[in-house]
Amino acid sequence: MPQSSEVDLPTWISDAEFGERFVAHAVTPARIEAAVSSVAGRIEMGPFAVGPGKLARVRVQGDIGEPTISRAGSAVVFAVRIPVRLELTITLGGRELRLEAAVEIDLTLHARTADPLLVVIDIPPVTKRDVSPPVIRAEAVDAEARVLLEPTAKMVRKEVADRLNVMLSEPQARRARVFDIEAISAGETAGQRDPANYDWIEYAEFGRRFLPRIVTPAQVRAVAESLSGRVIDVEPVRIGPRDAAEVTARGVIRMPRVTERTGEDAVAFDMVVPVTLDVVVDVRKADHYHAEVEIPLILMTRTAAPLLIVIDVEQPQAAQIEVRLQADGLRARTLGVLGNMRRRIAAQVSAAVSRHLADPTLRTVDVATRLDTTRIHAGDEPGGSTKVSRVG
Repeated sequence: MPQSSEVDLPTWISDAEFGERFVAHAVTPARIEAAVSSVAGRIEMGPFAVGPGKLARVRVQGDIGEPTISRAGSAVVFAVRIPVRLELTITLGGRELRLEAAVEIDLTLHARTADPLLVVIDIPPVTKRDVSPPVIRAEAVDAEARVLLEPTAKMVRKEVADRLNVMLSEPQARRARVFDIEAISAGETAGQRDPANYDWIEYAEFGRRFLPRIVTPAQVRAVAESLSGRVIDVEPVRIGPRDAAEVTARGVIRMPRVTERTGEDAVAFDMVVPVTLDVVVDVRKADHYHAEVEIPLILMTRTAAPLLIVIDVEQPQAAQIEVRLQADGLRARTLGVLGNMRRRIAAQVSAAVSRHLADPTLRTVDVATRLDTTRIHAGDEPGGSTKVSRVG
């Protein structure tokens, strides 16, 4: 079981919970509003034939207002209400009747994840059931015109739904609802995606795919580089028969070696930390040794609350730590304390390296903070692309 080197262990969460938290944090009400704001503006429809014998003609013009957004019982589900104000002109037998109508469109949007690493604001097709019955206002409506109100209301609901579907299916509107996380993580330009061909994936799969985009070999090497050159001071220890010998050591961490583990379910790395020491053993007289220590560590990438990626360090067993001692002088080579000294040096140096790794700054990625500072620019670009800025 990996043991964190931090005093306070993080609250580990599953890939599925991390994936859902990521989507919930990335897809904010403000981004939902931006994704559907393209429908706002002036609309004109008709003429349409309504009423008995389809003798009446109706023209519609009006304005689609700005949507209001709220979460709908889940962090990844949103209720969207879009107000529409309409002016109706009904022509029958050479007469014109002008009416005002108001409707509201209620939609439920889901933030979903798709292959390869997309976050998509999924909007189901709008139906007339999503459009509220029109509230029609008119100064005076005679009996002949009143017969037209009900079929006109039905027509308005259907046509508003159809028009909204057309507007939401336009390329710019589609691109505004797709966040290419792989491209954002790499600081690249996202290509256009066809929403008809999404392969949906679970939040857990999204979380698993996201980790290697953030925790790269380069980032792990940065952790290794942070250790290189740090001084190691081994506290004095007593060894040998009757603890007659006092051992002190001082040295430096050299550049660790990092290799990526393959075939692992998680993102993992092996890191060997080499330490060079000057060791002094004092038994009435100081004897000097040169020590080369290699500490094998396993670095596991794990997800933690609230929305963190942590490079967790698995500490080695003492027997796994290699200590090579070279004595300086004949007397030092003949001392009978070397075996115990190797074990004590291994334990002390491993503990010192652990203290250096206890600082979580380089080992922790605050994904929420990075998302908060990420700008995603939707719009028509040459070649049908969307500009993104880097996360990670």
